[in-house]
Amino acid sequence: MKISTLGKSLLSAGVLLAATVANGQAIGPDPTLASIQQDGPFAVSTQTVRGNGFGGGTVYSPNTAGKYAIVAFCPGFTATQSSIAVMGRRLATHGFVVMTIDTNSTFDQPPSRATQLIAALNTLAALNTGAAAGKIDANRRVVTGHSMGGGGTLLVTINNNRPASLKAAIGLAPWSQNTKSFAGDATPTAIIGGSADTVAPPAQHSTVFYNSISTNTKKLLGIINGASHFFPQDNPANQPASYVQIAWIKRFADGDTRYSQFLNGDSRFSTFSSDGPF
Repeated sequence: MKISTLGKSLLSAGVLLAATVANGQAIGPDPTLASIQQDGPFAVSTQTVRGNGFGGGTVYSPNTAGKYAIVAFCPGFTATQSSIAVMGRRLATHGFVVMTIDTNSTFDQPPSRATQLIAALNTLAALNTGAAAGKIDANRRVVTGHSMGGGGTLLVTINNNRPASLKAAIGLAPWSQNTKSFAGDATPTAIIGGSADTVAPPAQHSTVFYNSISTNTKKLLGIINGASHFFPQDNPANQPASYVQIAWIKRFADGDTRYSQFLNGDSRFSTFSSDGPF
């Protein structure tokens, strides 16, 4: 696409333009696989929020003016938000307002984490202070989480109180013992697991959950070859779960079809399934 002189001037000044893509928005420059495997083009600021139905959180907001999809990100059993801080902040650098949360108790089970994710989204949607002021698009909401937080993420999709504005869900090594079927999930859902996970083995968790979701729902399953249960915490910049998480939210919360190309898997996945193309 040819860029006008004015457009070049704005880009050189560090202003990231939002353009229309089909029925969505293109926020930021054209992505490459290399660019979405590391921090994105947006500088971000942080602020803390008190819990209101959850244990409190940290909000990461792009410094660039605009309206952004909002993401609530839940950690796993016995963990705090520090365990997902790298991935949470990285998401924000790609053009989202992200809240990593602490749960009321680090021992909370997936159903409680689902309720807390919804509460966190409601708190984030109403936030109009600090760096997040004026940047919230409450009509585009996303949930994601690790382990029991991943189980809670999937439970949000079948919760009777799930927001109508829920656009995407991403479970990272999701663990759910009592609920194995997510046949009622109508939210575009990505599930990423690890082949060496002994806490939530994919054969008992990720793969079962994916298979239970209707073929009428946009869905994706990626099992990272050799990854343990804790891959979201280890999280090197080029870890494939991070780029899939970014691309999934871009595609379904922003409606940005430029990211569809990154939802086809790569050689780092020992198993990859989807109902794409997206």
